[in-house]
Amino acid sequence: MVSRGGTCSGSSSDQSDHHENLTTEIIRKRKRMISNRESARRSRMRKQKHLDDLTAQAANLRAENNHILTNINHVTQLYLNVEADNSVLRAQISELNHRLKSLTDIISCMRLDGVGFDDQDFGDYDYDHDIDRMIGGGDNLFSPWSLVHVKQPIMASSDHGFMY
Repeated sequence: MVSRGGTCSGSSSDQSDHHENLTTEIIRKRKRMISNRESARRSRMRKQKHLDDLTAQAANLRAENNHILTNINHVTQLYLNVEADNSVLRAQISELNHRLKSLTDIISCMRLDGVGFDDQDFGDYDYDHDIDRMIGGGDNLFSPWSLVHVKQPIMASSDHGFMY
């Protein structure tokens, strides 16, 4: 055996035992070193695989987000188009309600003046004759209906309101 002072004491069998112990210790250390290297290599491989999986998952999520954003933009554009159409339709409803009220007022005036018709007798009434007389007959009460601005359509825009 090797003493603390660095001198060898004992017999040759002690030296061979010591040599065997050193050889066994070296072999054990080498096996442990190889085992540790292999374990570290497996750990690096697991880590790389996990990183690759996360990278692929991130790419898939980005692609899915882009697809969703494209759909949102498309649906938003459709919504804006429908809103614009609804705005135009609301403007047309308003104009038609205004025209209906005006026509109702005209009919009321015609009834008061005796020009109109009886509600129960529509069969023999000559609508064309009364309409021609009202519009083209020189009656000043109905001459505004022949103005150009009444025949022009009303357009509505979501940005600018009504345009005549």
